[in-house]
Amino acid sequence: MVKGRKFMNYGEKWKAERERKAFIALDDGAVFHGVAFGAAKDALGEVVFNTGMSGYQEILTDPSYAGQLVTLTAAEVGNYGINREDVESRGLFLSGLVIGDLTAPSNWRSEKSLDEYLRENGVPGIYGVDTRALAIHLRDHGSQKAFLCVSASLREEEAIAKAREWEGLDGQDYAAKVTCKNAYDFPIPHSPIPIPHIVCYDFGVKTNILRSLASWAKVTVVPAKTAAGDVLAMKPDGVFLSNGPADPAAVTYAIENIRKLLGLLPISHRTAELPNHQAIPIMGICLGHQLLSLACGAKTGRLKFGHHGCNHPVKNLATGMVEITSQNHNFAVLPESVPECLEVTHVNLNDGSVEGVRHKTLPAFSVQYHPESCPGPHDSTYLFDCFAKAVESRRLQPKASEDRT
Repeated sequence: MVKGRKFMNYGEKWKAERERKAFIALDDGAVFHGVAFGAAKDALGEVVFNTGMSGYQEILTDPSYAGQLVTLTAAEVGNYGINREDVESRGLFLSGLVIGDLTAPSNWRSEKSLDEYLRENGVPGIYGVDTRALAIHLRDHGSQKAFLCVSASLREEEAIAKAREWEGLDGQDYAAKVTCKNAYDFPIPHSPIPIPHIVCYDFGVKTNILRSLASWAKVTVVPAKTAAGDVLAMKPDGVFLSNGPADPAAVTYAIENIRKLLGLLPISHRTAELPNHQAIPIMGICLGHQLLSLACGAKTGRLKFGHHGCNHPVKNLATGMVEITSQNHNFAVLPESVPECLEVTHVNLNDGSVEGVRHKTLPAFSVQYHPESCPGPHDSTYLFDCFAKAVESRRLQPKASEDRT
């Protein structure tokens, strides 16, 4: 009886919600209609589509979606509700959510509905949209700036004009908006033996990245603008460059810090006080991959409609194996710009874009996709093992030197 009353309450609420007409207006003049849910406020953003069939909570809490109106192409969304265990960051950073059918939660792990979750976090949503048609439109015409109107305060023409006036994400540093304010240690179980120490730059890091690292190392997370000298003063065994939102070329301070960590730029007058860092292992994911590539001399550019989903095929050029990967990015490293010091290690089989690089003389590598999944397949988790081996090799070097003497 309790469940029945709860279901009826949802039905009554959704019936009332149908009176809240909403629409999303794209800067090319296209308009898609639906029904408002979530927070009762309008929003500007870049509209993108994600082809994942599940994992909407992990998508919602991925900071890489900051500044974006996320369209989910799954037919029904909301059926398993929201729970605390599947949260991937400290909050929601996306501008808005666009879905097809909004369904009532029916799962033993559910703690609240998707509608309630969006309301609590101040994120507007629209359902009843023909998301397949919207995805095809974006595929054909590219990612669009858009205005999500849930307040009925604007005419369609006004909303289109606002979308066109918005500055967009090109040239914008959103990593500074989503990063942590202060450094912190990610909690790990007590280890009876010494373990490596990894410093992770938070450009919009996902929790499962930290879990993956913390399975074998102590992890200290630092804000995006932390100076390279301050990172090296922590005496890390390795440095990790996280995922994050918007335009990598705009995160100039990170590019400079990475160049310093690679030994390509001097750090400061304190360099002599710091441990030898030129061989410190570095791994990057997504935005971290782009930033590492930029630091080495490559260039980045915008993809037509980005890669957002859980089923993107990527070929490992060293092994010939194909990995099914989780991806979320609108920018990519331009293949023709890859410098001589970098080797391309992975390519996307859909469009041939660069999916991974490694430095030829330094222990630094990165991938464009998300080996930590959440959501997505686990084909690429071996990359964390590769990083762990590089870190362990460096830790053994001083001991080997002592043995030779």
